[in-house]
Amino acid sequence: MVVESDLTAMRVYISVDMEGVAGVVHRDQCIRGKNDYPRAAELMTLEADAAAKGAFEGGASHVLINDSHGDMRNLRLDLLDPRVEVITGNLKEFSMAQGVVDGNFEVAMFIGYHGGIGTQNAILDHTYRSTVVHAVRVNGQSLNEAALNAWVAGAVGTSVSLVTGDESTCRQCEELLPGVRTRTVKWAVGRMAARSLHPARARELIAEAAAQVVRDVHRPEPWTLESPYTLEVDVVSTAMADAIALMPSVERTGPRTVQYRGDDVLTTFRALLAVIKLGGTAR
Repeated sequence: MVVESDLTAMRVYISVDMEGVAGVVHRDQCIRGKNDYPRAAELMTLEADAAAKGAFEGGASHVLINDSHGDMRNLRLDLLDPRVEVITGNLKEFSMAQGVVDGNFEVAMFIGYHGGIGTQNAILDHTYRSTVVHAVRVNGQSLNEAALNAWVAGAVGTSVSLVTGDESTCRQCEELLPGVRTRTVKWAVGRMAARSLHPARARELIAEAAAQVVRDVHRPEPWTLESPYTLEVDVVSTAMADAIALMPSVERTGPRTVQYRGDDVLTTFRALLAVIKLGGTAR
């Protein structure tokens, strides 16, 4: 199923992460203060910029970029197309999906994304916070960050049309999000090693794909799950589950598993973020 687009005022939302960017393979590239971080942040910025430039070329009237990695202050704003708007900094009510809820966007793109926790041959696989989360399920289905953020976007009628990252991540997103287009920029040979496109070539592919999905008169339907929602999170330690169990409306269903039930996507997603934050206090 597809929905037809309105090309008269095309608003595009971009959420950009770092682990899926061409040339990024190691945690030292992704952590502020490490020697490799500044260059990785630049590579992340340039892929986001490529997506934005492609979107404008395709006919976008407005592009919002949400910095979605780590402390969410990674983007080199001086390297971005001056036509964009940027969300930077943390904490944010909807984290990696901040801005999509109230923006009336026709198209969403997830750039530099990575595989969910436990994905083989995906660079630096994790789901939101690797030191806390071992698995996330909604209605029994395991979800990665792309699917969780697409779920938020879908709640307000925005479809995710493009995901970029390593090959395993792209394949995983194609399975989770029917109709999404993907662009592979590297092929993992382990968790911290990959064969990568040259960053300039990766940016060319991203810009071309971004222009295509904006021009396309058809796009995937906004991604949804059946209500009510049962959110389950397996955490790394029982101490974390102890802390999370203090949260009202959360039920502990196993030594390292907590559960939240909700009827509203946005509230349930915020409960997930609260679970992760509270679990982090018990590290």
